[in-house]
Amino acid sequence: MFDLPPRLKWLEESCDGREWLRQLPGHIKACAEQWSLRLEPPYKESQVSIVFPVAVADGSRAVLKVQFPHPECEHEAEALRRWNGRGAVQLFACDPAHHALLLERCEPGGPLSRVNANQALEVFTELLPRLWINADKPFMSLHHESIGWAEQLPSSWERAGRPFEMELLNTALEALDALRGTQGGQILLHQDLHGGNVLRAKREPWLVIDPKPLVGEREFTLAPIVRSYEFGHSRKCVIDRLDKLTSMLGLDRERARLWTLAQTLAWAFDGDRAIERHVDTARWLWHA
Repeated sequence: MFDLPPRLKWLEESCDGREWLRQLPGHIKACAEQWSLRLEPPYKESQVSIVFPVAVADGSRAVLKVQFPHPECEHEAEALRRWNGRGAVQLFACDPAHHALLLERCEPGGPLSRVNANQALEVFTELLPRLWINADKPFMSLHHESIGWAEQLPSSWERAGRPFEMELLNTALEALDALRGTQGGQILLHQDLHGGNVLRAKREPWLVIDPKPLVGEREFTLAPIVRSYEFGHSRKCVIDRLDKLTSMLGLDRERARLWTLAQTLAWAFDGDRAIERHVDTARWLWHA
């Protein structure tokens, strides 16, 4: 048995979440038997999937990740398979029936969010070009995903009590409409690549984890990094990250600015409330 990490308690609030939690011990037991694993207590940071450090029968150390099924984690295993350990954790095995992945363990495992901002940006600029590989199916396209953001934004804004200017909302909607059909080369993207999803490791100094894969243009991939408040949450810090990353990686600053503004607002709602930090970031980018 194991104690459910505190950050997974939110699953108890929905029927789907409660059903997944009910079935979870059976999924874990099946994976442990299938892959001959000895489980340690789960990581306390688990918040969408439950993640266990494990020992394998051959003496190696790995990680067992059992996912709560949701659209953003779909095809995570395929993204890791295609990266094949180049800048990202290696996928050792997966079991779609149990939504389970057996992964390389990052040791010592501290997140990139704990280092200073300049060092972190250097790490990102080294990792990103290695992750940018050509891809199409089976991954969701940024074009399609952005249509969903545009459809949901107005109603989310209304439910949250119109928490920011209508002009800012319209700017995001106009940006999504203009950007989606004029993209450059389509490559595999990690749409949630912030400092907490890059860990210290032995095989390489830093490895990417937890992909939420999309296929789209390179400029979009800067969005989660530019809004990463752990590297400084102020107008100056946000604009500095945008300027430095676009310059170092040779990307179109205006497209990166607009993608970041639009996705940050699309991800700015937690139920019926707006996430203030995300709204701040979008406002700072509005006329940057």
